[in-house]
Amino acid sequence: MSTVIEQPVEARLVAAAPRMPSIPATLHYDRRDPFAVRMSFPAPATLEGVEVCWTFARDLLTAGLEEPEGDGDVRVRPYGYDRTVLEFHAPEGTAVVHVRSGEIRRFLQAASKLVPVGREHLQLDLDHGLAELMRDAC
Repeated sequence: MSTVIEQPVEARLVAAAPRMPSIPATLHYDRRDPFAVRMSFPAPATLEGVEVCWTFARDLLTAGLEEPEGDGDVRVRPYGYDRTVLEFHAPEGTAVVHVRSGEIRRFLQAASKLVPVGREHLQLDLDHGLAELMRDAC
């Protein structure tokens, strides 16, 4: 069984300019990091011309489908009937994208099949992680 889910999504960048085109993005879930999801944007879609990847809590994405969530670098909120807004805050500025809520729900359902919500802790190898930390501390 695969340990990673990757789902392309269509993101619409919200900007001051009239109606920006859709940009490709990919949602990622890896059972080795069971509490997190990643959203990546390819180099041509970014101002710096390099791939940009944001990592945030799966719970944040789930909760943000229903009501505004987040007060840090990543914020998620519903927008109308079928859109979800993701805000990415960095020192260089803020990017705001709209994604179809159905695409996010489909991704979260696949992630839940891989690692059910509430069972993420069973994926963690705490002994190995602690050993790595101790090895690096010596």
